[in-house]
Amino acid sequence: MVAEAGLEADMTSTKTTGSTSDHPPAQGPENTQEIEYMQQDCKKNKMKGESNKTVPFYKLFSFADSWDCLLMVVGAISAVGNGISMPLMTILIGDAIDAFGGNVDNKQAVVHQVSKASLKFASIGAGAFFAAFLQVACWVITGERQAARIRGLYLKAILRQDISFFDKDTNSGEVVGRMSGDTVLIQEAMGEKVGKFIQYVACFFGGTVIAFIKGWLLSLALLSSLPLLVLSGSVMSFAFAKMASRGQTAYSEAATVVERTIGSIRTVASFTGEKQAIAQYNQYLIKAYRVGVQEGVAGGFGFGLVRLFIYCTYALAVWFGGKMVLEKGYTGGQVISIFFAVLTGSMSLGQASPSLTAFAAGQAAAFKMFETIKRQPDIDAYDTGGRLLDDISGDIELKEVCFSYPSRPDEQIFNGFSISIPSGTTAALVGQSGSGKSTVISLIERFYDPQAGEVLIDGINLREFQLKWIRQKIGLVSQEPVLFACSIKENIAYGKDGATDEEIRAAAELANAAKFIDKFPHGLDTMVGEHGIQLSGGQKQRISIARAILKDPRILLLDEATSALDAESERVVQETLDRIMINRTTVIVAHRLSTIRNADVIAVIHHGKVIEKGTHAELTKDPDGAFSQLIRLQKIKRESDQYDANESGKPENFVDSERQLSQRLSFPQSFSLESSGRGIDSQRSFKISNAMPTSPDLFETSEGGPEVLPSAASNKPQEVSLLRIAYLNKPEIPVLLLGTVAAAATGAILPTVGLLLSHMINTFFEPADELRKDSKFWALIFVVLSVAAFIFIPLRSYLFAVAGSKLIKRIRLMCFEKIIQMEIGWFDKAENSSGALGARLSTDAASIRTLVGDALGLLVQDISTAITALVIAFDANWQLSLIVLVLVPLVLLNGNLQMKSMQGFSTNAKVCSLMISNYKLLA
Repeated sequence: MVAEAGLEADMTSTKTTGSTSDHPPAQGPENTQEIEYMQQDCKKNKMKGESNKTVPFYKLFSFADSWDCLLMVVGAISAVGNGISMPLMTILIGDAIDAFGGNVDNKQAVVHQVSKASLKFASIGAGAFFAAFLQVACWVITGERQAARIRGLYLKAILRQDISFFDKDTNSGEVVGRMSGDTVLIQEAMGEKVGKFIQYVACFFGGTVIAFIKGWLLSLALLSSLPLLVLSGSVMSFAFAKMASRGQTAYSEAATVVERTIGSIRTVASFTGEKQAIAQYNQYLIKAYRVGVQEGVAGGFGFGLVRLFIYCTYALAVWFGGKMVLEKGYTGGQVISIFFAVLTGSMSLGQASPSLTAFAAGQAAAFKMFETIKRQPDIDAYDTGGRLLDDISGDIELKEVCFSYPSRPDEQIFNGFSISIPSGTTAALVGQSGSGKSTVISLIERFYDPQAGEVLIDGINLREFQLKWIRQKIGLVSQEPVLFACSIKENIAYGKDGATDEEIRAAAELANAAKFIDKFPHGLDTMVGEHGIQLSGGQKQRISIARAILKDPRILLLDEATSALDAESERVVQETLDRIMINRTTVIVAHRLSTIRNADVIAVIHHGKVIEKGTHAELTKDPDGAFSQLIRLQKIKRESDQYDANESGKPENFVDSERQLSQRLSFPQSFSLESSGRGIDSQRSFKISNAMPTSPDLFETSEGGPEVLPSAASNKPQEVSLLRIAYLNKPEIPVLLLGTVAAAATGAILPTVGLLLSHMINTFFEPADELRKDSKFWALIFVVLSVAAFIFIPLRSYLFAVAGSKLIKRIRLMCFEKIIQMEIGWFDKAENSSGALGARLSTDAASIRTLVGDALGLLVQDISTAITALVIAFDANWQLSLIVLVLVPLVLLNGNLQMKSMQGFSTNAKVCSLMISNYKLLA
């Protein structure tokens, strides 16, 4: 700024001891971009250090209540019952096989023994049904309950934190990402996955015990593959945990880009920064794509390894089982019973691997959230301790204050700063940008505490007061009015808990806002849009003033309240401020010096020191004084700006007239605490977008009637055809075709195993010579099958991971490109807020991946399994196959009942985004 540069040059003789900046100086677009990239690099390094941090598993249940404990106990017992049902059936399978093989010539005996086994099968099935129902119901319910509680506690903890937490540790995009994404991972880790894990563990131990009872020697031989299964599962779990953290980091960074871009969409559009935002978003999507492919490779390799060991166990069973029949007198049914008991137990460990993966992802996701929940801020908004008085008179004094922002501890703003403001007076703070004016406001509001010195109100240290109570006595009107995406009445009501309609109406009238509010069709119930975009700058500021005075504060803080307004809006708002400052202690941070002529005292601050103090008349008497220099330099700058405006060939009044033609054509302006020297946040606080200030009559038609605001109602979204989604995956068609072949081959393996098992069972009832020869042959076949599974499963997983990850990357990028190219009015709708759109890009796009990711690969695999099984079954015995097919509808119904899609948290994310982005207002 010219004025600032001139003042700096003329004050070189002034001795200073503090830093020259209250906040970072205004940067040009290139410098701002460079600073943002540097901040992102620092954040990346920090996240790398945090990516390996997890919480202990039992800590996930820290917020369970007594009902949750009961549900978990019942669910655990039911899971154990459900788990041991399968090993119990292996006993009946062995008995049935002995009945078939040992009574070939006695059909009546076969029917009698098989009938008894069938009744036992039905009894176990009924018991397993009730156990499985209780298991799933209890764990799903408690998972939902605890996840909802964690989300609430996390948001409460976020709102409890002091401003320094937001300066250094987080931002709104990260909070929204954790609310909508990480809580899902935590819920999976302590919900149904726990029940499944207990079920599989119970199945393993049940199968092992039954196998050793039936024949310890064969069981011991078959269990030799167990360490390999455990090792492969552990390696896969570790790999998944590491990549899950990396994936969370990538998507969290991408969510931050979305939040920042959409939240400042007018600034992005005005500076044509769409390409830069898209490129930055694409960088994080590429990183997430790589992590997704790596997850597919790790998962496929892990599951392929499990199948390799399982089918090798089949080979061992047929060969060593034959030896047991020949040498130890085992029956065929006994061998099969032992084999299936060990197999069921071993397979349960493989099936437990996804649960371990979910546990690892949940533990990683919970670390940051739980750390935030446990964090005790130095300035606690929920602390009920402290002094409560009947009222305050409003005397303010800053005594020998030393202060630097927590995010920049090496830059000292104040070093022995002192100022006294008597009750009922109006004090104006002026000075160049970065001199420390807004920092005074922050200290009085107790957004920060000084490192040394005292901030006193009525002679009492500000730290001694109950924070909530003293803030109720202080009203703040900032440069940029902050409005939430709700009605005017609700926005004003934020100023006081339990405010009545009469109080809200009175505040609106006192703030000179009632006239334009009454012109709206819905009056106080008019929706203002996100960040109040439906209103002009002057209208928003008057609503902000009404909110500030609703609680009738004794101290009023005006932080450049009119600097962002045009001349007409400034005049109306200044009249409003003059009315409400009566009988209140008022501290004004002034931008336009003409607005503080009537101040009782004016303090000129330079480099964190008061270098001049007095009334307007007293300070202007000295033509060489700092205040007089500020006036002259501001006049020079105003004349320079007017000259530039004239040179542009487009007068200001023409711009105002053009702006009134359409709200959508209003030139955008953004207030960013990253780049503004006037903000009271640090360089890492959040951005708030608003339309360029317009005249108070923006919403009046040419006839003088009020213009109807756009409706926020949204239509039900249309479903997109699978062909359209598949078209987006067109570049990956070769990959999908190869993946389909691999999935089909993988699916054909399981029915083939069933066919080989029938030959294996027959082998145990053959004569000794044939048994010895055939057992070796079928063992070799199983080894070949295990190698095939180890090849096709990782190949299928990798290929579909590539296709799925590319689809989600492409859709996210296309959606983001389309979003930031939408007309500005589109963002006014409640469902198109920055938080909701960020959550939609995160969760909805991830849901689409299932169409061509692992789910599609499993679908192809299952279809291949079904076709191969039907061919084998009908070739063996079509009558029995038809009878078994009768049960297929029941299986499909069961699967349909289990497919409950998890509800998204876009609404929660939108509310959360608004709260975090405007945290100072809520404080």
